[in-house]
Amino acid sequence: MKNITPRQERIINFIRQFLDAKNYPPSIRDIVKGCGISSTSVVSYNLNILAREGYIHRYPDISRGIELIHLKQQTQIPIIGQISAGKPFPVQSPETWDISSSADTIDVPVSLTRGHNWIYALKVKGYSMIDALINDGDIILMQYVNSVDNGEMAAVWLKAEREATLKKVYVELSRIRLQPANKQMKAIYTTADNVEIQGRVIGVIRQTS
Repeated sequence: MKNITPRQERIINFIRQFLDAKNYPPSIRDIVKGCGISSTSVVSYNLNILAREGYIHRYPDISRGIELIHLKQQTQIPIIGQISAGKPFPVQSPETWDISSSADTIDVPVSLTRGHNWIYALKVKGYSMIDALINDGDIILMQYVNSVDNGEMAAVWLKAEREATLKKVYVELSRIRLQPANKQMKAIYTTADNVEIQGRVIGVIRQTS
């Protein structure tokens, strides 16, 4: 577990075991006794930290108002490379994107995957999608598909240029428009046979400085 102390990890484990045994959350006094902690104020202090770090949710006006955000509701997603949110630039070829053997992973809530399979992540480089709340350094969650609806945001491989870009995709008569979400940047126009969709965006993990 990240960003918490051994005592806080012990509290999490006790809450989980208590829930499994009794089907309702422990009280603060239960945690004092079960974890060998000196006082209710020390427990409350640590519960506030766990809430801040996203491990639990507290309902202060409710007796036993502790909701455990189960770690099993987290899943590991492979980070398979970078993608440009700006002018396309060379990245890994799609043929080398091995989702099953990626060395880098990120833990995300299962809810972010929306029940989809074949999910991977990319690090964003550039500012062309800032009006869609995707900034330089953010991580985007992608569902691996080879087609998207008009206006959906996708990872697009430009075959002739051998470059990838992150844009909204629009089919327009005899061409494809790859539209940035940044009024200061222009759309990219290309032909359908030059475009290979490598996935649609299903979530964003924003990086804070």
